[in-house]
Amino acid sequence: MSSFEIDVPVARKDLQSGENLCDYCTAKCCRYYAFPIDEPKTWKDFDYIRWYLLHGTASIFVDEGTWFIMVQADCKHLLPDNRCGTYETRPQICREYTTDDCEYDFDSAYDRLFESPEQIQEYAEAVLPPHKRAPWMKALKKKTMALPVVS
Repeated sequence: MSSFEIDVPVARKDLQSGENLCDYCTAKCCRYYAFPIDEPKTWKDFDYIRWYLLHGTASIFVDEGTWFIMVQADCKHLLPDNRCGTYETRPQICREYTTDDCEYDFDSAYDRLFESPEQIQEYAEAVLPPHKRAPWMKALKKKTMALPVVS
């Protein structure tokens, strides 16, 4: 991911033998999940993404040309001290995850980030050829656009 360093309590390189990076972390890896999705190329593709963005804490980001859907959702086993409440029986994906390349000391900056249906609609209008508008598109245009799409 395109990232830059942020202030952290202890630098990764300064960990003492036997120390665990997780002792200093805010559990970024346990607060969201993201999956790559196909790059949208048609109005129908963008309409599907618009549907994703109508659901709670979903957002779409593009990083190094790959499109992702991201859902902000704390793991239900995350404890107040940012540790795992089911460490011994955690899922395999958690067992395989290491702190070697984790997000501990990085703050992601995406190529593009879409957090609302209006943003993805505006982006689609900028990159796709015009087409006959569906009724929902006309209604969207009447509303004030939320945040600007930054690329």
